[in-house]
Amino acid sequence: MPTIHLSPELREALFNTLQQRFEKYPNRHKGIAWADVLARLEANPGKLWSLNEMEETGGEPDVVGRDEATGEIIFYDCAAESPKGRRSICYDRAAQEGRKNYPPEGNAVSMAAAMGIELLTEAEYRALQELGQFDLKTSSWVKTPANIRELGGALFCDRRYDTIFVYHNGADSYYAARGFRGVLRV
Repeated sequence: MPTIHLSPELREALFNTLQQRFEKYPNRHKGIAWADVLARLEANPGKLWSLNEMEETGGEPDVVGRDEATGEIIFYDCAAESPKGRRSICYDRAAQEGRKNYPPEGNAVSMAAAMGIELLTEAEYRALQELGQFDLKTSSWVKTPANIRELGGALFCDRRYDTIFVYHNGADSYYAARGFRGVLRV
Protein backbone atom coordinates (compact mmCIF):
# COMPACT_ATOMS: atom_id res chain seq x y z
CA MET A 1 0.00 0.00 0.00
CA PRO A 2 1.53 3.35 -0.98
CA THR A 3 1.97 5.98 1.68
CA ILE A 4 -0.66 8.69 1.31
CA HIS A 5 -0.18 11.98 3.10
CA LEU A 6 -3.01 14.20 4.31
CA SER A 7 -3.24 17.86 3.40
CA PRO A 8 -2.12 20.22 6.20
CA GLU A 9 -5.76 21.24 6.82
CA LEU A 10 -7.03 17.67 7.03
CA ARG A 11 -4.08 16.71 9.23
CA GLU A 12 -4.85 19.51 11.72
CA ALA A 13 -8.54 18.64 11.74
CA LEU A 14 -7.68 15.00 12.46
CA PHE A 15 -5.27 15.99 15.27
CA ASN A 16 -8.01 18.16 16.83
CA THR A 17 -10.58 15.36 16.64
CA LEU A 18 -8.17 12.81 18.10
CA GLN A 19 -7.09 15.15 20.89
CA GLN A 20 -10.67 15.99 21.85
CA ARG A 21 -11.56 12.28 21.99
CA PHE A 22 -8.36 11.52 23.91
CA GLU A 23 -9.26 14.13 26.52
CA LYS A 24 -12.92 13.06 26.71
CA TYR A 25 -12.09 9.40 27.53
CA PRO A 26 -9.03 9.39 29.84
CA ASN A 27 -9.91 5.91 31.17
CA ARG A 28 -8.95 4.41 27.80
CA HIS A 29 -5.27 5.39 28.03
CA LYS A 30 -4.15 5.83 31.62
CA GLY A 31 -0.52 6.86 31.93
CA ILE A 32 -0.24 8.13 28.34
CA ALA A 33 0.10 11.86 27.66
CA TRP A 34 -1.33 13.52 24.55
CA ALA A 35 2.09 15.10 23.87
CA ASP A 36 3.56 11.58 23.52
CA VAL A 37 0.76 10.55 21.15
CA LEU A 38 1.20 13.69 19.06
CA ALA A 39 4.96 13.15 18.84
CA ARG A 40 4.39 9.57 17.58
CA LEU A 41 1.84 10.78 15.03
CA GLU A 42 4.13 13.52 13.76
CA ALA A 43 7.00 11.04 13.45
CA ASN A 44 4.81 8.62 11.44
CA PRO A 45 2.85 10.77 8.96
CA GLY A 46 2.02 7.77 6.77
CA LYS A 47 -0.17 6.38 9.56
CA LEU A 48 -2.34 9.51 9.60
CA TRP A 49 -4.10 8.45 6.41
CA SER A 50 -5.13 5.17 8.07
CA LEU A 51 -6.38 7.00 11.15
CA ASN A 52 -8.34 9.35 8.91
CA GLU A 53 -9.90 6.36 7.11
CA MET A 54 -10.87 4.91 10.49
CA GLU A 55 -12.48 8.24 11.36
CA GLU A 56 -14.20 8.73 7.98
CA THR A 57 -15.83 5.29 8.11
CA GLY A 58 -17.25 5.95 11.59
CA GLY A 59 -14.71 4.14 13.75
CA GLU A 60 -13.90 6.96 16.17
CA PRO A 61 -10.31 5.79 16.74
CA ASP A 62 -8.79 6.42 20.15
CA VAL A 63 -5.63 5.49 22.01
CA VAL A 64 -6.06 2.34 24.07
CA GLY A 65 -2.47 1.62 25.08
CA ARG A 66 1.22 1.54 24.31
CA ASP A 67 3.38 -1.40 23.31
CA GLU A 68 6.12 -1.21 25.93
CA ALA A 69 8.55 -3.21 23.78
CA THR A 70 8.29 -1.00 20.68
CA GLY A 71 6.90 2.26 22.08
CA GLU A 72 4.07 2.13 19.55
CA ILE A 73 0.82 3.85 20.46
CA ILE A 74 -2.17 1.55 19.89
CA PHE A 75 -5.44 2.84 18.44
CA TYR A 76 -8.71 0.89 18.32
CA ASP A 77 -12.02 1.82 16.76
CA CYS A 78 -13.99 3.03 19.80
CA ALA A 79 -17.34 3.93 18.23
CA ALA A 80 -20.24 2.76 20.41
CA GLU A 81 -21.47 0.50 17.59
CA SER A 82 -19.63 -1.24 14.76
CA PRO A 83 -18.52 1.52 12.35
CA LYS A 84 -21.38 2.51 10.01
CA GLY A 85 -19.13 2.82 6.97
CA ARG A 86 -17.99 -0.79 7.34
CA ARG A 87 -21.19 -2.81 7.70
CA SER A 88 -23.08 -5.25 5.46
CA ILE A 89 -19.86 -7.00 4.50
CA CYS A 90 -18.75 -10.61 4.69
CA TYR A 91 -15.50 -11.76 6.29
CA ASP A 92 -12.94 -11.97 3.45
CA ARG A 93 -12.46 -11.91 -0.33
CA ALA A 94 -12.78 -15.69 -0.74
CA ALA A 95 -16.15 -15.60 1.02
CA GLN A 96 -17.28 -12.60 -1.02
CA GLU A 97 -16.30 -14.19 -4.33
CA GLY A 98 -17.69 -17.59 -3.33
CA ARG A 99 -21.14 -16.27 -2.54
CA LYS A 100 -23.32 -17.07 -5.52
CA ASN A 101 -26.52 -15.25 -4.59
CA TYR A 102 -26.51 -11.60 -3.55
CA PRO A 103 -22.79 -11.16 -2.80
CA PRO A 104 -21.97 -8.21 -0.54
CA GLU A 105 -20.16 -5.21 -1.94
CA GLY A 106 -17.18 -5.67 0.34
CA ASN A 107 -15.43 -7.73 2.95
CA ALA A 108 -13.80 -6.96 6.28
CA VAL A 109 -10.30 -8.31 5.65
CA SER A 110 -9.84 -6.48 2.33
CA MET A 111 -11.32 -3.24 3.65
CA ALA A 112 -9.00 -3.31 6.66
CA ALA A 113 -5.96 -3.98 4.47
CA ALA A 114 -6.94 -1.15 2.11
CA MET A 115 -7.17 1.16 5.14
CA GLY A 116 -3.77 0.05 6.47
CA ILE A 117 -5.26 -1.46 9.64
CA GLU A 118 -6.00 -4.94 10.96
CA LEU A 119 -9.15 -6.52 12.37
CA LEU A 120 -9.23 -6.79 16.15
CA THR A 121 -8.46 -10.22 17.50
CA GLU A 122 -10.84 -11.79 20.00
CA ALA A 123 -8.42 -10.82 22.80
CA GLU A 124 -8.23 -7.22 21.57
CA TYR A 125 -12.03 -7.09 21.31
CA ARG A 126 -12.32 -8.26 24.91
CA ALA A 127 -9.74 -5.66 25.97
CA LEU A 128 -11.79 -2.96 24.22
CA GLN A 129 -14.87 -4.04 26.16
CA GLU A 130 -12.95 -3.44 29.41
CA LEU A 131 -12.87 0.27 28.43
CA GLY A 132 -16.61 0.71 27.92
CA GLN A 133 -19.69 -0.94 26.48
CA PHE A 134 -19.49 -1.46 22.73
CA ASP A 135 -21.66 -3.26 20.16
CA LEU A 136 -24.84 -3.32 22.22
CA LYS A 137 -26.91 -3.33 19.00
CA THR A 138 -24.35 -4.37 16.37
CA SER A 139 -21.65 -7.00 16.01
CA SER A 140 -18.10 -6.97 14.67
CA TRP A 141 -16.09 -9.51 12.70
CA VAL A 142 -12.83 -10.40 14.48
CA LYS A 143 -9.65 -11.99 13.15
CA THR A 144 -10.52 -15.64 12.67
CA PRO A 145 -8.06 -18.52 13.27
CA ALA A 146 -7.00 -20.28 10.05
CA ASN A 147 -8.43 -23.65 11.10
CA ILE A 148 -11.93 -22.15 11.46
CA ARG A 149 -11.64 -20.14 8.25
CA GLU A 150 -10.47 -23.20 6.29
CA LEU A 151 -13.73 -24.91 7.22
CA GLY A 152 -15.77 -21.98 5.89
CA GLY A 153 -16.45 -20.19 9.15
CA ALA A 154 -15.56 -16.85 10.68
CA LEU A 155 -15.90 -15.31 14.14
CA PHE A 156 -17.70 -12.20 15.29
CA CYS A 157 -18.34 -10.63 18.68
CA ASP A 158 -20.85 -8.41 20.43
CA ARG A 159 -21.99 -7.41 23.90
CA ARG A 160 -25.39 -8.51 25.15
CA TYR A 161 -26.73 -8.99 28.68
CA ASP A 162 -23.53 -7.35 29.99
CA THR A 163 -21.52 -10.25 28.55
CA ILE A 164 -19.10 -10.41 25.61
CA PHE A 165 -20.12 -13.17 23.21
CA VAL A 166 -18.03 -14.80 20.50
CA TYR A 167 -20.04 -16.45 17.76
CA HIS A 168 -19.45 -18.19 14.46
CA ASN A 169 -21.08 -17.77 11.09
CA GLY A 170 -20.36 -18.76 7.54
CA ALA A 171 -17.67 -16.36 6.34
CA ASP A 172 -19.89 -15.42 3.41
CA SER A 173 -22.73 -14.17 5.62
CA TYR A 174 -23.39 -10.47 6.03
CA TYR A 175 -25.86 -8.36 7.93
CA ALA A 176 -26.72 -4.68 8.10
CA ALA A 177 -25.69 -4.59 11.75
CA ARG A 178 -22.33 -6.40 11.36
CA GLY A 179 -19.10 -4.65 10.47
CA PHE A 180 -15.59 -4.74 11.86
CA ARG A 181 -13.34 -2.86 14.25
CA GLY A 182 -9.70 -2.21 13.54
CA VAL A 183 -6.41 -1.69 15.29
CA LEU A 184 -3.55 0.58 14.21
CA ARG A 185 -0.12 0.77 15.78
CA VAL A 186 1.75 4.08 15.40
